[in-house]
Amino acid sequence: MYAIIDACGRQYKVTEGETVRVEKLNLPIGEKVAFDKVLLVADENGAEIGKPFLENVKVIGEIVEHFRGKKIMVVKRRPRKGYRLNKGHRQWYTKVKIEKIEK
Repeated sequence: MYAIIDACGRQYKVTEGETVRVEKLNLPIGEKVAFDKVLLVADENGAEIGKPFLENVKVIGEIVEHFRGKKIMVVKRRPRKGYRLNKGHRQWYTKVKIEKIEK
């Protein structure tokens, strides 16, 4: 069984027991989190598709850790002016272990 959830403005395909990296959630480590914006649930019997979300369906997970992603470099440059600007950015993420999909 798998589900497609909407978390932090992005869509993720999740299954039970899987670990998913989402944008940072302001909750402590070990806390349970429920994703109630479920777009699709599929199992061996077929799939249920929401319009836009399914009601009475939740995905329960536990926060494992908070970490920062890989550094990306942002470069600005103006031709013929000698202007160069280099900046780096590291995004915060949260690792969530999916425990169960409740129908």
